[in-house]
Amino acid sequence: MKEKVTAEKMLDDIFSIMQRLYNEMRSNDSNHNSHLRIFEIFAELGRTLVSADRASFWRWDKREHKLITTAATGTQQIVINDTTGLVGQALAENRAVITNDPYNHPNFNSDVDKKTGYVTKSILVMPVSNCRGETIGAFQVINKLDSEEGFDEVEDTKRLSVAAFICGIALESDMFLADSQRDKLTDLKNRFGFHSDYQSKYCYKKVPMSLVICDIDFFKKVNDTYGHNAGDAVLIHIAQILDSKTRSTDGVYRWGGEEFIIVLEGAPIAGAFIAAERIRQAIMNSVCQFEDKELRVTMSFGCAEINNKLSVEENIKIADGRLYRAKENGRNQVVIED
Repeated sequence: MKEKVTAEKMLDDIFSIMQRLYNEMRSNDSNHNSHLRIFEIFAELGRTLVSADRASFWRWDKREHKLITTAATGTQQIVINDTTGLVGQALAENRAVITNDPYNHPNFNSDVDKKTGYVTKSILVMPVSNCRGETIGAFQVINKLDSEEGFDEVEDTKRLSVAAFICGIALESDMFLADSQRDKLTDLKNRFGFHSDYQSKYCYKKVPMSLVICDIDFFKKVNDTYGHNAGDAVLIHIAQILDSKTRSTDGVYRWGGEEFIIVLEGAPIAGAFIAAERIRQAIMNSVCQFEDKELRVTMSFGCAEINNKLSVEENIKIADGRLYRAKENGRNQVVIED
């Protein structure tokens, strides 16, 4: 029989974890790694509460139908479809799922064990909800350390609910922040999202990066002639083209009104011109279907290679100045020089 952890020892471990969490949340370190460390501490809290070998905390991306680990013991980030595995089952059925015989459970995926040699003996998964009772993620613990029989449906579910509750609050706050950075009409990230990404990702990159600012030509005429609903349809149409014609490593943002920003990773100014020209032609040759009308628009582009010695505002000003030149020179073109 495995040795049970004493209540005094567990309580002391929990207090130590909560102190670390408190200190982490009070720190002035606002970078991406600091953010991940908080969720890693949450995972450790859940692991300690039920005396498990491993723990993982999953965020449910309903837009992409994916489950993503925000923290996981002993492994890198995992992304799976939201209908798969024991986590998917817990979310679909909105209840805790326990198995102490995972290799004979129909929803257990043994691929990770086969690759790593790890042996999974017991699993407990609990849904995580927001304050409105909507499921937004899941907490999973693996391999009960102090019992050969595995997880107990009553006792371990009760204990893990403490971590699941705290994680629900933190994840809801995290998702609220993510929603505030996304444009509701086009589903692209907005100006706030751009500045957040620039500070957390782009300004630290060691590869060439370029900034592209683009603007729909004569957009006011679309609104005046066909109405604002038609204008909204055009904005959605343009956003979809920008998203489809860029890579997953690039960033596409609605800057405001009919203006958009694209950040191209690994692209010097010559590469930015090629990418922007490809997008310009795709937009020029496309048709936006609105009710019984076929709407056609063009866009103008200004490109600048990001100089990390300059502020984000100064880099934007350079690209914006070249966009202004594109407008002055007749629109529907890409400008990369002053």
